[in-house]
Amino acid sequence: MTNSYSAPVHKFLLERHDLLVNQLSAIDSRQFRNNEPSQIRAWERSLEVIQQALQGWDAAQDWQLILEYSMRRLGRRIDALLISPRGIMVLEFKVGATSFATNDRRQVEDYGLDLQDFHAASHDAPIVPILVATDANPKSQAIPLCLTGCLSTVLEASGNSLGALLRDLLLRLPKPKAEIDVANWEFSPYRPVPGIIDAACSLYGQHNVTEITSARADAINLSATTDTVLAAIDEAKQTQTHIALFITGIPGAGKTLCGLNVAFGAGRDTGSVFLTGNPTLVHVLREALARDVAGGDRNTLRAARQRMKSLIQALPAFRDENVPKVDAPHEHVAIIDEAQRSWEHAHALRKSRDRPVRLLDSEPALLLDIMGRHRDWAVLVCLIGSGQEIHDGEGGLAEWGKALAQRPDWRVMAAPDTLAATEPRRRLPNLPGLRMLPELHLAIPVRNIRNNAGAAWVEAVLQSDEPGARGFGAVPFYITRNLTDLRNWLWTEARGHRRSGLVASSGAKRLRADGLGVEVPHMDEKAVASWFLDRWPEDVRASDALEQVATEFTCQGLELDHVGLCWGGDLIRQQGWRARRFSGTAWQTLARPDAMENRLNTYRVLLTRARVATAIWVPGGDETDITRTPHMFDEIAQFLLRCGASPLPLPAISARPPAATTPLLL
Repeated sequence: MTNSYSAPVHKFLLERHDLLVNQLSAIDSRQFRNNEPSQIRAWERSLEVIQQALQGWDAAQDWQLILEYSMRRLGRRIDALLISPRGIMVLEFKVGATSFATNDRRQVEDYGLDLQDFHAASHDAPIVPILVATDANPKSQAIPLCLTGCLSTVLEASGNSLGALLRDLLLRLPKPKAEIDVANWEFSPYRPVPGIIDAACSLYGQHNVTEITSARADAINLSATTDTVLAAIDEAKQTQTHIALFITGIPGAGKTLCGLNVAFGAGRDTGSVFLTGNPTLVHVLREALARDVAGGDRNTLRAARQRMKSLIQALPAFRDENVPKVDAPHEHVAIIDEAQRSWEHAHALRKSRDRPVRLLDSEPALLLDIMGRHRDWAVLVCLIGSGQEIHDGEGGLAEWGKALAQRPDWRVMAAPDTLAATEPRRRLPNLPGLRMLPELHLAIPVRNIRNNAGAAWVEAVLQSDEPGARGFGAVPFYITRNLTDLRNWLWTEARGHRRSGLVASSGAKRLRADGLGVEVPHMDEKAVASWFLDRWPEDVRASDALEQVATEFTCQGLELDHVGLCWGGDLIRQQGWRARRFSGTAWQTLARPDAMENRLNTYRVLLTRARVATAIWVPGGDETDITRTPHMFDEIAQFLLRCGASPLPLPAISARPPAATTPLLL
């Protein structure tokens, strides 16, 4: 089975269409469902259009044509690629289409973005996405000036106009310093970095984590961790024991990805459940998986949504259902995401006092007892986000240690660094029989597409380590004092299916004075799913409409491509960082160490949500408002700039992009 069809143009033109269709059918019969006549007709018509466009064109004879090129991150294939010495043409065919749909434009633009970011031979090459609606009547369009390393705007063509467009385009592509190696382009490494939603859909489609991340070094780290967890599950089965594993890691290192891989990827047959106390993650992953399975069919979507409820469960619901019971749950393996947020003993008693199910112990203790009802074996996989406790009563790794110390029948596995953390909540006690496994710590960031120093830079900034932060050099963080510039930058960066959005601390109450008082209701599953999964202008609730702000409770565990962080007055510079709470008409300083730590953790979450870049808007303040003094915000902006953040580059546009499908032309 081949991954794609590839040949020089002059050889392709000699191929018979029926033989080519057979070759395409052999690429991946599972994906293309080749028994469907519509797919065969689409291939036949696309091949006719390509042949017509290239026939008799001597300049293109030695170009390379690649059909059905696999894009593993997107779980799709590019219809056709034309690789010339001067540039790369990405062709998406919509056979029979009479117009150019917005979503189709996003699709082909997304292919171009993925090549630019993840394909080694395409980083510095001009890339031109072309949408071919075979029966459309394209309007006159300007050909963009494609510079080295530039992804152009989407161009439009019909079946009859593609040839003329390609010839005109070739005249305008500048001669690069180093021409593209046409024959070897396809053999250059393609190393996609999956977003959590893309990864979840791919894993559910029975691709493992190594396939998703391709040949990246990060995949080795993730695969080693996954293999360690699966080995522990096998050990628990064979020895009839109970094992608790703790997977730690820096923000964006792939902890949730690893957990999903165990839950319904590589560990699909272990009888597992993915639990999280993060309602946003529950809502978004359930809806994303259901939509992916349904493929646009409403009846299938309803059934898929119901099926996802058992696969991804809210931890509080699982807990409350099982606490009153004496029987063991159906699942032998429970993966607990954001396990550091589990309630400590006193908080659990207090929060459940007036609820139908009273909790008489900490959440870690209750979950260990629930899974411990299995008389044969059970495994708890706890995903620990270091320094991401963001609410009162979240006990961190230490609370799990207390519960395990009282339950010596559980075997415990963790990474060595869990014993050495300086902050008490991040530290696991040295339990009897604790097995230290380095593979259980994820230290390589997989979230960031273009720069891996983001999480370490954020850590230095929040530790007030100005020299250490500057030592990372250029980092993907920008500073602006103008909210309009922030929005314009986010709109220009939201290309293809890449997402942008505004985030802010839930404690940044005075941002409402700047018109940012509307928060995404993180307990409203429809609102949350729309913010993360839908797109503006089709849905004004979408993140890239830039009308609602997501707080740390909404975005923890999830991500956007480009983030606009709106800095509030709840974390200011005053001989280091100082946390505050707005009460009544004034700010109050938070003196308790855990309250200060929670606020720093809040900004750690917000600062590490971006896959590409974060722009930080620091308000200008108001001299007449003592709750928003300009000096307070000036100190923050100046400190971040001294730490290595850059001034936000001026956006290419000065207003929100039009909602129409007309392309923006350079």
